[in-house]
Amino acid sequence: MKPLLTTPAAVAALLAGMLVSAPAAAADYVQAEGSNLAFASRYDGELFTGRFQDFSTRLRFDPARPAEGRLEVTISLASAATGNQDRDSTLRTADFFDIGRHAQARYTATGFRKLDDGQYAADGTLELRGISKPVTLTFSWDTSGAQPVLSGRAVVQRLDFGVGGGDWADTGVIPNAVNVSTRVVFSQP
Repeated sequence: MKPLLTTPAAVAALLAGMLVSAPAAAADYVQAEGSNLAFASRYDGELFTGRFQDFSTRLRFDPARPAEGRLEVTISLASAATGNQDRDSTLRTADFFDIGRHAQARYTATGFRKLDDGQYAADGTLELRGISKPVTLTFSWDTSGAQPVLSGRAVVQRLDFGVGGGDWADTGVIPNAVNVSTRVVFSQP
């Protein structure tokens, strides 16, 4: 009987073929320093921006298999900061985030779509003030630096979540659509 592998070159060729044909596994990532989660809206026609100073992100992602991706974001609503103390304290009240009853918001998405422009879409669910609604995050994935970076954008319809109730529900004062942007730097656990 003739041996299947008789030379080191044959063994190396077999191993190389196994590595090429093995499916790539999705990598797990956790949020690292330098990450940012921001929002922008208008009040009486004047643009204001803010950010959540305390949030955490976990990601499972393989660009070759976006449908197997998973994203989980937990946001401390009390950490919202706009640079205006009156606005920041109002955001914490029952009319807005109601942090006494709902300290955190969560965004989860399972399975992403690759878009024609090379970006990805995460059709996820935002849970805010005890209400869960679909929100799509469109993002790019950059691995050219020392750490991978996800840069994304979404639009949240605030009234769907009861944010800005009562007198604040007037979309002439504050638009319903709130723009959210994120830049998450990742490391592997």
